[in-house]
Order: sequence, then structure tokens, then C-alpha cells
Amino acid sequence: MRFAAWKLVATAVLTYTATAAAAPFAYVSNEGSATVSVIDTATDKVTATVPVGRKPRGIAISPDGKRLYLSDQTANALVVVDTESRKQVASVPLGESPEAIYVSPDGKWLSAAIEENDQVLVVDTASLTVAKRFKMKGKNPEHAVWSPDGKWLYVSAEEADSVDIVDVARGEVVKSVKVGDRPRGIGFLPDGSRAYIAAENADVVNVFDTARQDVIARIKAGKRTNGIAVRPDGKRIFASSGGDGTVQAIDPATNTIIAATPVGKRPWNMAITPDGRKLYVACGRSNAVAVIDTQTNQKIAEIPVGELPWGVAIR
Repeated sequence: MRFAAWKLVATAVLTYTATAAAAPFAYVSNEGSATVSVIDTATDKVTATVPVGRKPRGIAISPDGKRLYLSDQTANALVVVDTESRKQVASVPLGESPEAIYVSPDGKWLSAAIEENDQVLVVDTASLTVAKRFKMKGKNPEHAVWSPDGKWLYVSAEEADSVDIVDVARGEVVKSVKVGDRPRGIGFLPDGSRAYIAAENADVVNVFDTARQDVIARIKAGKRTNGIAVRPDGKRIFASSGGDGTVQAIDPATNTIIAATPVGKRPWNMAITPDGRKLYVACGRSNAVAVIDTQTNQKIAEIPVGELPWGVAIR
């Protein structure tokens, strides 16, 4: 009797441990094939391909991993997918040509850059309604990224040379800062003290002191620098360069590039696993996702996905 009880407890513990240790999934929006590729980050294999909308671009996931959000550029809508059933459960009208989307740190809000309307919308993730609309100074906004405390949105725009800084509580742009032509990806250190902003046509990554809300350094990067990703420990910043087909690793302690990793054609947006060990890079013209070991800065896998992968979200 005691042995049977012990065996039952041991089995339960092992099952719980295996479940808790399960690797996260990487979700990839493929704008050319109107699909999402689901990658098991333990095996780096595609485990499912989910039809989504007409032209999915921006992609984000809820903190609990239960909802996947995508911007459908052609349908001008936010598409919501249940990650368990992998079925669309809702659609929210946004505006003309939505681009990147980001979930706030507390999971209550989602920002959406609306390119043709020169706006950033904030969606209430509980009611799936548009709660706020911010008019931008920059034309054709692409990324609207939350600060770690959720109080600010840093917004880049394709037809601009500045980043708009939005005070979320006040509901307005409080400052615009020049960063170079065609600002793109944005990432914050975990403590919120610094932001890193790519300027595609200037081939630089700008370093922001967020307390001063100003640029304190400019790092010369690869050609057509675009995406930005920050390792969870804050000790590495990654910048994709579409013109070079590389990803640069930046040491934030010195603001210098310590490695450049070839990944594929037109690397775009990226995401890092929660443990910080692997970086997944959407390589649009390769129809693949490159995987980088963030400790060695070596490409360790290339995963075929759908047509024209645009972004990656991991949970």
C-alpha cells in the first residue's frame, strides 16, 4: 500500500516537472502565405501551420500564453487566436494598414501602430475594444513599444527621422527625438533605464537614456538595421540588418558590437526564449527562421516556415 502511494506521488511529481519544464513555442507570422508557423523551441521543428487572416504581420502573445494576437494588414484588423485550439476567436477593427503590435507588461493593453492613419491605438485585451487613440507626429508609424513600467510608448515611423515618446496616462506625444532616417525596431533594458532604437537608412542603433528621454550614444551597425531584441538579463542587445543578412550582438556595458552572425536573407523582427538562450530571427526572403545561440552567437538552426515571415512571438 505504501509502495503504491509512493509510486503515485512520484508519477505525479514527474508529470508536473515535465510539464513545468516544457519548452515554449515560437509563433511566426508569415505575411506571404497568410499563416502562422508554430515552432517547438526544444526541437526547433514546425509542429503546426495555422491559417490566419489575409496578411498577418505584427505578432504578440498574452503573458499567460493563451492568446495570440496578429495584425492583419489587408483586413485592417487585430486577429485573436486561441493558442490551445489554434482557432481564431475574435477580430477587432483597427485602421488602415496596422503594423507591429505589443502587449503591455501587465497584459491589460495592446498597442498597435496604424501606418496610414498616423496613429497608435491601445486595445483593452479584456474587452477587445479600442480604448485609446494617439495621433503621432511621425508619418507611417511601425512600432509602438511599451516601457517596462507600462507608462510610456516609444514609437518609430517609416517616413520620419525621429521617435515619438507617448505619455500613456496623458494620452499624448510629449517629445520627439531625432534618431536617423527611417527608425524601426525598439527594445528596452529590463530595468527601463535604456532603450535601443534602430534607424534603418542610417545603419545605426541609438541608445536612449530614458530618464533624460534623449540619445546618449549611436552605434554603427549593419546595413539597413531593423529589428531589436533584448536578452532577458539585459546583458545583450541584438539588431538585425536586412542589407547584410546578419544579426549584431551589442554589449550594453560598452555599447559596442561584439559579434555579427550571418542568418539569411532580409532578417527582420526577432524574439528570444524566456531563458535568454536562443534568439529566433524571421528571415523574410529566405522563408525561414534562423536560430542563434545567444551565448556563442552562432547560428544553430534554420527552420523553413511560410512565405515572407515578418515577426516572432515566444511563450
